[in-house]
Amino acid sequence: MRVQWKPEQLWKLLDKYKYVLLILAAGVLLLLWPAGEKAQPAPDASQGAAEAFDLAALEEKISRTLSQVEGAGKVTVTLTLKNGMEQVPATDRSTSAGERENRVEEKTVVVSTGSGQEAVVRMQRYPVFQGALVVCEGADQAQVRLAMTQAVSALTGLGSDRITVCKGSAEPS
Repeated sequence: MRVQWKPEQLWKLLDKYKYVLLILAAGVLLLLWPAGEKAQPAPDASQGAAEAFDLAALEEKISRTLSQVEGAGKVTVTLTLKNGMEQVPATDRSTSAGERENRVEEKTVVVSTGSGQEAVVRMQRYPVFQGALVVCEGADQAQVRLAMTQAVSALTGLGSDRITVCKGSAEPS
């Protein structure tokens, strides 16, 4: 037996369940919406040089900036790191079940480029600072020491207990 729907019955049914159908349609659209991270190939040498972390350049930049603080004089900053820059490659994991053991196999995802193959970088972890030493001529003034500590803390995320400010001489010996 085949059910025949009349247009009036169909419109009545659609009117009755219009909100349910609207929510279902929204759900289907959200499922089809592209989301997530797209795999990006690791930057080549020219791109990597621009984004590479350079500790010496950062120390120099902070030193120049802090030298502009009133009363600071000449400033030298030395930073220490807990860990360096790290790139985490994207991996493809496959699991196979055997009679006595399960095997998990991970392979690094690579993409072909014009110059060969490169690993896909899933995440880049930047260095974490461990401590800072600030040597400045005006460190004998409390407000200069406080300004140096606050500035280095704001730039590096270090707490004040990990920043030391010392008085330096005007001329190196």
